[in-house]
Amino acid sequence: MSTRTRSTTRKNASAMRMVGALLALYRQAAGYTQKSLGDRFVVGEQQIASIEQGRRPLKPDLAEQLDQLLDTKGALAAALEYMPEVDLVPLWAEEFLDREREAIAISSYQNQVLPGLLQTDAYAEAVFRSRVPVYDEDAIAQLVAKRIERQAILHRKEPPITSFVIWEPALRAPLGGREVWAEQLRHLRACSELPGLMLQALPLDRTTHAGLAGPFVLLETPEHQRLAYTEGHRGSHLIADPNEVATLNQKYAMLRSQALTPEDTSDLLDRLLGEQ
Repeated sequence: MSTRTRSTTRKNASAMRMVGALLALYRQAAGYTQKSLGDRFVVGEQQIASIEQGRRPLKPDLAEQLDQLLDTKGALAAALEYMPEVDLVPLWAEEFLDREREAIAISSYQNQVLPGLLQTDAYAEAVFRSRVPVYDEDAIAQLVAKRIERQAILHRKEPPITSFVIWEPALRAPLGGREVWAEQLRHLRACSELPGLMLQALPLDRTTHAGLAGPFVLLETPEHQRLAYTEGHRGSHLIADPNEVATLNQKYAMLRSQALTPEDTSDLLDRLLGEQ
C-alpha cells in the first residue's frame, strides 16, 4: 500500500461495479483465483472480492499493476480514469474510510476539531461551513450525511475498540454557536458511556505535549495490520509502513499518559456543560 495525496472525487457506484466485473473477467481469463491474485499483490482475497463486487474502489496504482500482470493493455487503468464522478470524498480518503468500517480497533488524536465519529449533525455542519473556499448547500448536506453515516460502526453488535484523545481547546471551541456546542458536549458525554469507547481530554495545563505535530488516526484491521492516517491542508496520507506506524503508536501511547483519565474527562465535560 502506498501513501497517496491525489485529489479526485469518488466514483459512481454503478461504474465501480462495471470495473469490478472487468477485473473478474480478466482475472479468470488469466487463470487466477481471487485468492491467488490477492496473494500476488499482498492485498488479500477479500479485497479482490470487494473490488470485483463494486464495494471497494480499484485504486490507480493497483489498476496499473493488474494491467501489467493480466496483459490487459491498460484497460483497467483507462476504465478507472474515465469513470463518472458523483461524490465529494477524495480518493486519498477512500481507502481510509473502507478500513475504518472494517477496523477492530481505532485510536484518534484530534487537536483542532472533535473526531468525526463523535460529531453531531449540527457540529459537523458547522465544521463544513467553516471551510475555505466555501461548499455549496448541497455539498454540505451530502458531507454531513456521510459523516453521520460513518458513526454506525460505534453501534454495531460488536463495535471496534475505540480510543479518542482530544486536546482541550477543541473541546472549548464553540463551533456553530453556544447551543450547537452544548449539544455536542452532551453528545460526547453520552458517547463516553458506549461499550469499548474511551474518551480522554488532554488538558491545557500540561507542560509537555506529544501531539504538537498534528492530529492522526490509528487503525487495526481484522487481519491485525496496523495503519495510520493523517490529514493536512493540501492532502492526506494513509500509512502502512511499519516504522512510521510504530512512531505514531508511540506518540499515541504518550498522549494517553498525558491526558486525563476517562473518568476525569467526564467530569471536565460536566463542568463545561455547567458553565452553559
